[in-house]
Amino acid sequence: MDSTRNSPNVVELRGSSRIVSDFFGKLQDPMGPFWIQSITDFFSEYSIHSILYQRGIYPAEDFQVRKKYGLNMMVSINEEVNAYVKKIMSQLQKWIKSGGLSKLVIVISSKDSGKVVERWQFDVKIAEKQETSHDQEEPRPKLKEEVQREIQTVIRQITAAVTFLPQLDNGDHSFNVLVYTDGESVVPNEWIDSDPKDVEGDNVENVNFRNFSTDKHKVGALVSYSLT
Repeated sequence: MDSTRNSPNVVELRGSSRIVSDFFGKLQDPMGPFWIQSITDFFSEYSIHSILYQRGIYPAEDFQVRKKYGLNMMVSINEEVNAYVKKIMSQLQKWIKSGGLSKLVIVISSKDSGKVVERWQFDVKIAEKQETSHDQEEPRPKLKEEVQREIQTVIRQITAAVTFLPQLDNGDHSFNVLVYTDGESVVPNEWIDSDPKDVEGDNVENVNFRNFSTDKHKVGALVSYSLT
């Protein structure tokens, strides 16, 4: 791992989504402040599960409907997948709180060739504090409902992406989750160095989605995919 000060680390959880759930255990800490909960909810209950369902990485019977924030979400009931995602979210909370997280990436690859066919990238930026003069009022905190509405918009766009993304044959692909942290973040031993796992080739498309933000962070979304 590059130890250069402030240089980014690209890491993934050692193993894969097939790691047995007993290895991971349960979350020990509550989600904490709302802005941390909003981002971790977005990544786990919204982004990862939604993408796995929409892209057919696991069979439809491995998912059930869960209503949250006014949306009907398809959430995995596969114990190994949920343990894998929960372990990632447990560490993500710490990196979000410390300001060390800069990206989360969901990589979809062919099981046969290992070729990366889709790369879902979520950029996490710390919101800049606005300077106010003595005669100006402090900006009001962003309401929980506002954040949730923005998250709904992003998830609807992710769901609608199946209309333009190339069709994937069900069960022929696997996924990994990569995390980008700054060079000063503490990385547990169960996380290993990784290459960026970019989508390669001459016919690569990139599509940006809407952002959502809390008082502390701004989260943007991008999907890259191969047309061949």
